[in-house]
Amino acid sequence: MTIREFKMPDVGEGLTEAEILKWYVQPGDTVTDGQVVCEVETAKAAVELPIPFDGVVHALLFEEGVTVDVGQVIISVRTGPAEEAPEAAAPAAVAAPAVAEEPVAEARQPVLVGYGVSTASTKRRPRKGAAEAGAAPAASVAARNGSAVAPSVAPAAAPAPVVPAQNGSAPAAPTGSERPLAKPPVRKLAKDLGIDLALVIPTGDGGVVTREDVHAAAAAAITPQTAQVQAPAAVQAQAPAPVAAEAVVQALVDTAVRETRIPVKGVRKVTAQAMVGSAFTAPHVTEFITFDVTRTMKLVQELKDDPDLAGLRINPLLLIARAVLVAIRRNPDVNASWDEAAQEIVLKHYVNLGIAAATPRGLIVPNIKDAHTKSLRELSEALSALVGTARDGKTSPADMQNGTLTLTNVGVFGVDTGTPILNPGESAILAIGAIKLQPWVHKGKVKPRHVTTLALSFDHRLIDGELGSRFLADIAAVLEHPRRLLTWS
Repeated sequence: MTIREFKMPDVGEGLTEAEILKWYVQPGDTVTDGQVVCEVETAKAAVELPIPFDGVVHALLFEEGVTVDVGQVIISVRTGPAEEAPEAAAPAAVAAPAVAEEPVAEARQPVLVGYGVSTASTKRRPRKGAAEAGAAPAASVAARNGSAVAPSVAPAAAPAPVVPAQNGSAPAAPTGSERPLAKPPVRKLAKDLGIDLALVIPTGDGGVVTREDVHAAAAAAITPQTAQVQAPAAVQAQAPAPVAAEAVVQALVDTAVRETRIPVKGVRKVTAQAMVGSAFTAPHVTEFITFDVTRTMKLVQELKDDPDLAGLRINPLLLIARAVLVAIRRNPDVNASWDEAAQEIVLKHYVNLGIAAATPRGLIVPNIKDAHTKSLRELSEALSALVGTARDGKTSPADMQNGTLTLTNVGVFGVDTGTPILNPGESAILAIGAIKLQPWVHKGKVKPRHVTTLALSFDHRLIDGELGSRFLADIAAVLEHPRRLLTWS
């Protein structure tokens, strides 16, 4: 039997890290070549990782929510025929626990060394058992850990009266291979309070560490320090020390409740960096236009009722996207990018139309490749596929590259309009406001009409005021009189 390691691959172009979102396997599970074992989030998208060999999961080296560098081992798998040695060694474990445990620790140590929690737990936990058993087991642990254990009896015995008294139960000697069991909120609380879960005595069902256990451990850890600071007289310091410790712990807990810190990583981190870079690199100009889209809304309803288009997703966004493509055809210079190194404007003879999509992991902008070549049916199908994939978190990095111009539909949130920031490398972005019934002068009379506002932000290095104005006016003209979808095509 051999231990094979699977490293975090480079799942994108030039990406250096990924966050582990979810494990689909646990130690002891059987895996086969090509089976998905986890889902990770890169700076661009969520990706499922398949294991490249058969075997049994030996260890998961990182927990969910941890960001791992490309090239680091994330899971180890036992491959090859199973060994019979462990069964033969079982009787020996009863007669000589110290001797039986030592090979297990040696077998696991090469795999876990260098991986933080796992290595630390194999060093700390045997010491507790050793302290209870006597000096001989302590010496065995010291030999395995590669360090002197002269003070092993004192450090092991010192916390014993404090932590069990706080938790209200006697500690059970944990095995060296176990990992502390706790729910994510409890792990977060322990991290905020600076408590090592491996040293907390669990009182929950099945050996699970609870919030109360973490609070008790924090109070126990602070009490000795408080007692030392308050007064040299031990008798006088013992009474107020627990009260002070509890006050400090409660203050930490209150702070954790009042404030929540969210690490910025993955898609959110890259989006933030891209927006800052875009805002301070491309000179933004935003223009607005408010107009009557009543005829477009009637056309949307007629298309929905058309049996030839049955099964397609027909909505205002589809016709707005079509209007944008028509306006680009009439104003091709808006479809460009800026080459900073060459100091050149690069005109694009294709349109990769981006659609900004809000997902649980942040804002992403996948694009419809060669949108200018698609029929109304093909454009509708592409939009539906794009939105569905984004909501499922399955958008690939390739789907978000090489965009030329983006649409962002803020109207779905009831917002009238906004001043959108350019997607890096693109020439313009169009914000679509809410379509509402409003009083509007139509044929000399005030009538309720469907009205919306579009906001176009563009890179002034590529698009000057005249070109941007003509482009935005053409979009509005098509949507005011949608027959221009035919006459201007």
